[in-house]
Order: sequence, then C-alpha cells, then structure tokens
Amino acid sequence: MEKLLVNFSSADQRLEAILQTSTDLNLILDPHGVVLAYKSSDPSLPYNFSNGILNQNVRDIFSADLAGKLEDALHSVQQTGSVISLEYPMSISNREYWFDARLIPISHSQIMLTARDVTKCRDIETRMERKVQQLSALRSIDLAIASGLDLNLLLSMLLERVTALMQVDAAAILLLNPKTNILEFASGKGFHSSTLHYTHLKMGEGCAGRVALERKPVHVPDLRKDKMEFDRSPLFRKENFVVYWGTPLIAKGQVLGVLEMFHRSMLNPDADWRSFLGIIAGQAAIAIDSAMMFNELQRSNVELSMAYDATIEGLSRTLDLRDKETKEHTFRVTDITVKLANRLGVEDSNLIHIRRGAILHDIGKLAIPDQILFKPGPLGEEEWKIMRRHPDIAVELLSPVDYLEPALDIPHWHHEKWDGTGYPDRLGREDIPFAARLFALVDVYDALISNRPYRSAWPKKDALRYIESQSGSHFDPNIVPEFLSLINGSGY
Repeated sequence: MEKLLVNFSSADQRLEAILQTSTDLNLILDPHGVVLAYKSSDPSLPYNFSNGILNQNVRDIFSADLAGKLEDALHSVQQTGSVISLEYPMSISNREYWFDARLIPISHSQIMLTARDVTKCRDIETRMERKVQQLSALRSIDLAIASGLDLNLLLSMLLERVTALMQVDAAAILLLNPKTNILEFASGKGFHSSTLHYTHLKMGEGCAGRVALERKPVHVPDLRKDKMEFDRSPLFRKENFVVYWGTPLIAKGQVLGVLEMFHRSMLNPDADWRSFLGIIAGQAAIAIDSAMMFNELQRSNVELSMAYDATIEGLSRTLDLRDKETKEHTFRVTDITVKLANRLGVEDSNLIHIRRGAILHDIGKLAIPDQILFKPGPLGEEEWKIMRRHPDIAVELLSPVDYLEPALDIPHWHHEKWDGTGYPDRLGREDIPFAARLFALVDVYDALISNRPYRSAWPKKDALRYIESQSGSHFDPNIVPEFLSLINGSGY
C-alpha cells in the first residue's frame, strides 16, 4: 500500500492527524493490532502519514478504551472470519467526534480497518431523537388535559417532564391566586429543602413576580454574582444553584403562574432549547388551566383539537427559526389546502388531519443541512439526494406520535406526481393519498408565486397557467379545475 510521509513529534500529534483524516482512513493490522500499513484515500486532506506509526500497536495510538474495543474486534474477526463493525466517540480539540469503523479480514495474518467520520450524521440523529422526545412529552401533556388529572398530579407530571427534557436540576411552579393576586408555591422537584414552599410574591416582586407582571422570561445566568432576592433565604443558599430561568404560564390571555427552573452549574442553552421552553410552558399553562377548571366545565372536542394544533404549530415554529420564509408559506398553504378540501366535500372529521399534515409538511427539513436548504442556486445531484430524504425523515420524526398518524399522508407523499415520477416512493394516480394530491397543487402554486433565493416570484397568471399545463402529469386532473376556480375566486 502506498505510504505518504510526515514526521510526528508526539503520540498526541499522531492521534490528531489520524482523527482529522478519518473521513476515509485505511489501516492494515496484524492479528495483534500492530500497524503494517495505512493510507488516507482523500487527497484533499491536509495530513499525510509516514513511518511514525508503522509497527506500532493500536494500544500506543488510541485511548485505552478504544484500543480495548479494537482488540476485542480483532479477536472476533480471527474467530469468525467475518467483518466486524463498531462505532465509537473520540474527543479532540475539546470536541467529540464519532467514527464508524469496519474490520475486514483480508488474509490469515492481515486485517483492514476502515474508519469514517460520522459526526454530522450522529448530530442529526441526536436532534431527531430530541424532537421525538419533545413531541412525546407534549403528547403526554395533551393526554393529561383530556383525562382531567388532579391538579397536584398534573403539576408533578409537568415538573418531571420539564426537568428531564430541559436538563435542569430543579423546577417549581408558582400559581397566581386570582383572589389575592399573589404568586404561591404549588409544586417543586429537585430541591434539597423546602426553600420555596412558603413563597408568597406580589406581582412585580422578585424574579417570579417580574416574570408574571411583564409576561416575559427572566434569566439570571450566574446567581453567584447576581444573588437577587434568593440570597435572603439560608435554605436557598444551601441549594448551591447557579442558573435561574423564570417563564410565565399564560393561557387564554391570563397569567396563571410562573415556571421556575434552577441548575447547579453553568447552562448555555441553544435556540432550540429556548424555543422548546416557550412551547412547553404554553402547553403546561393549558394543562394547568384545564385542571383548575375541570370540575366546573366539560372540555369539548373542539378545545382538545385546538390544544393538539397548538402543539403542532409550536413544533412547526422550530423550522421557522431556521427559515424565516417558512412561517408565511406554512400559513398560506394550510389555509388554501383546508379551503380546497372543504370545497371538494371532505368531511370535517378529516379536515383536522389535512390541516395538521399541511402545517407539518416540511418538518423533515429540520435534518437537512443549512448549506443545502438555503443554497442560493440549483442543487447538485448529491444535494438533491439529501434533500429528497426529508419526506422519509418527517415520517421517522412523527410516526411515534399516535395522534399524528392520520396526518402523515401530506408530509410523506406531497412530492409524488400523478404520472409516477415523484419521490420518495414514485407513487402514481390514485395510489397517491388524496390529501397529498390535494396539497401538492397548493404547495407548488405557493412556491411559484413566492420569492426564492435563486429566482423572483412568478406572476399569478403564469403560475396558474403552469398548474393547468401540469394537469394529468404532475397533478390530479380531477382536482386541478376546482383548484383553479378557488384561486381565481380568491385573493391568493
């Protein structure tokens, strides 16, 4: 195997060189883990290899943990003669990288190790798992709303979800007494003492009072420097909290209370964390309001449906954070799709699923890299392969949530075409679910009349002429006339 030359001054330098070239790295090892030859097949990488690691054992190159895994894998290869796969993390330059490796027997005395950097894929997978967890948590809150849980049980469940999903040490809910206009402690989790149990705050008093009065979050990044009113309590000082977050609980325009979160070390949340905090606080407020009123009012199916929709729209706002055009696009296509479905006689019980599917139609783009999603010009072939995965990603993301199953047709198949040339499954004609055929018309039309980074918006008449020309090829010819009639008779 070809060998390329460079000198390493230390094991750390060798390790860093290996890791930074592991987007495509090949090592030839003997059964004991000694390096016989190696080569990086990507010529664009800045590092080459020399005799610096030749004849060295993997124990001398990698960490003890990874070396142990490699030695176990080498043993398995010798025992079975089969290819062995393993995935492992490595820390370099204060960042964690993930690698996918294969050990392949090529002779009785030589084994090839190939490794690829899969950090980006791992990050996407982690983000998707987090979104699924968030959806599941919101769903559990919805179920609590519907089941009419006792208020104390509800608050305990909410704090369980909050501390787990937001990854904070402690959380409490203060409820506003409508008779006295005083914030009072209602429930807490993660505290070592009863420090907040006797809280009674007027509107505007203390951090929680400010949150309730101003109706916006309050964040204290370091309580050690900015002790606020908490330092007056000896019990609170013993909690050793470092970070404070207070978020208002607002339902039906009324402040119901405050969600307070505490953490015992520094916390640097990203935009997704902040966004989900707002979403879960909104849902928590709805749940609390429902529990407080459950003995007085019977919740109607319409109200429950609205709570579901608030959850879905809250999730869709995650995508809005990346693409500011998405919000208006989602609002328009959802409105037009529901009107078109109603015009075609779709029953009210199915309209809700069509509406939810329209809101979430592009949720799979959460996993599409920014350089592809926001590319100002046409996508290349490989970029299109990645972009065309977003319908399948949407299904992976949403299918664990049972109540969204009837709404999956649009996110999954809205890029299919009547003539069977669409994606992801090349369905054709009536094999394409009705809701997806309906939405495809609206989605393409709105895309044509909207500005894009790579082109200006089309005039309405040109867009309608294009839609008509695609009847029977891209679009269901039975729906096109009704769509044209709807658009021509409206302000869209």
